[in-house]
Amino acid sequence: MRLSDFDYNLPKELIAQYPSAKRDESRLLVLRRDTGKIEHKVFKDITGYFSNDDILVLNNTKVVPARLFGKKQSGGKIEALVLQARGGECEVLLKPARGCYVGKKLIFGEGKLKAEITRIENGRRFLKFYHNGNLEKLLEEFGEMPLPPYIKRENTGLDKERYQTVYAAKKGAVAAPTAGLHFTEGTLEEIANKGVDMEYITLHVGYGTFKPVKFDNVKEHKMEKEYFEIKPGTIEKIKNKKGRVFSVGTTTSRALETVFSSPDPRVYSGWTDLFMYPPYKFRAVDALLTNFHLPRTTLLMLVSAFCGQELLLKAYKEAVKEKYRFYSYGDVMLIL
Repeated sequence: MRLSDFDYNLPKELIAQYPSAKRDESRLLVLRRDTGKIEHKVFKDITGYFSNDDILVLNNTKVVPARLFGKKQSGGKIEALVLQARGGECEVLLKPARGCYVGKKLIFGEGKLKAEITRIENGRRFLKFYHNGNLEKLLEEFGEMPLPPYIKRENTGLDKERYQTVYAAKKGAVAAPTAGLHFTEGTLEEIANKGVDMEYITLHVGYGTFKPVKFDNVKEHKMEKEYFEIKPGTIEKIKNKKGRVFSVGTTTSRALETVFSSPDPRVYSGWTDLFMYPPYKFRAVDALLTNFHLPRTTLLMLVSAFCGQELLLKAYKEAVKEKYRFYSYGDVMLIL
């Protein structure tokens, strides 16, 4: 497959800059793989697509407010995105990175959070933070939600609530599993009341979700690893399913497919760099709920593998025509 096979035209005004007024009032495009039929709904209508014995799998990762603004010791402004902690160090992306050499001192959080660049690997900086108190709590106090780069505005208080699913539980993500942003507690309760089994897995979404594909031959692209956990009982339920498995988002799908494509059936947690693109054959997922993704991205390729590249681009063309809102804070599609 060539990178150009996963391109489409999108007017900039359709890139959502804010979430919908209410989570479950997002628009829902339903795409049927068997007939190619497209239906236009509202997200709260999704309950009508579930049947008794179906399994709904959701990613309960929690986004960390990992975006810090501060200054260099010299006085210049600096922005840091804390990706993950490794021992006593934190892997970060610095902006601007120019002049940020090993040994440089940085100051965040009104001087309460100081750091030193300890090493540089593959363009990524590693910081050692010096602080009084708990680093996690300091990030909660001084950090902002790491909104995607295509959201061209400053953070607001709304983002700490809306760039997080209502069932988020395990901290570790630097990007939200956006397909889950549309659920309310009421919607989940209504689905459960239909006899649907609700299962939660964890995949901590990393910054690699925004990593561009630079090779024309998509097979040459390498995914960045992300950590996942799935309970053995969840896997057993899927293996013995009587209904369909609904996967909420590409992140949930990657975690499930990592386990079901592994030669070792006992692997339920670890790091995955599974790259799913046509003609990948899904082993666990029967229905996929997913937002509308950027062109030429691994996310679009994963969804193309699920329903077919031609059918997906047909649905995207329809979504553009009907002025759906795209990307993280946008509308959503259900592929059956």
